[in-house]
Amino acid sequence: MIAPRPVLGIICCNRDINGQPAQSVMTRYILSSLTYADAAGLLIPAMPDLFSAREVAPRLDGILLTGTPSNLDPKRYGELVEDAPGPFDPQRDEMTARLIDAMLELSKPVFGICRGFQELNVAFGGTLRRDMADSPALLAHHAPREADFAAMFDHVHPVILEKGGVLRQAYGRNQIDTVSVHFQGVDKLGAGLKVEALAPDGVVEAVSAEVNGAPVLAVQWHPEWKAHENPESQVFFKLLGRALRGEKLASP
Repeated sequence: MIAPRPVLGIICCNRDINGQPAQSVMTRYILSSLTYADAAGLLIPAMPDLFSAREVAPRLDGILLTGTPSNLDPKRYGELVEDAPGPFDPQRDEMTARLIDAMLELSKPVFGICRGFQELNVAFGGTLRRDMADSPALLAHHAPREADFAAMFDHVHPVILEKGGVLRQAYGRNQIDTVSVHFQGVDKLGAGLKVEALAPDGVVEAVSAEVNGAPVLAVQWHPEWKAHENPESQVFFKLLGRALRGEKLASP
């Protein structure tokens, strides 16, 4: 008898599709995670008023917080500003915050990509900077605003993997190239998060933690983009698969 695969919860977003509200997630996140983590998957609606994160958490072996065009509301990290760039998805903000708490209380892994990376930083008490597109001190973390969709995801820059980190051990080298599509990023690092990777300009690009024995790993870049063509991208999801099975991600 074949043992059942672990079940990965993948967060959805609230989107407008032809004037109708919808729960959605880009297929590339589902395809990459279920293929290279070798897992079954369940999509989790970002509808915190209809069900509790604590109802669904016991039924999952881990969660993936995906990227999406929306930004976290700055109120989530204590900044009351009127001109913050959107769009916003307050229901996703609330659902992911509750899911992170519920999963870690049960010692279950939480992984994040792009917005998911930012959500985890905020959940650990960190803050975000919103000036990355305009700061001359930073390298370009996003293609020009006028770039089309394909050009956005052709935008690549290197990151330096921190010595002793989960990613450094997994890749076996100190630098990789990453697909970078973000206008916001870490300002203050969340308490208890360990830096896993930095961009050449010093921007935090990946973090990890262990909470109640549960691994947390998140990257600002997009490993799900054409992962079938890029063995380097597959590494992130293989780490996810190990975490879902209760394995340690790094040796002492």
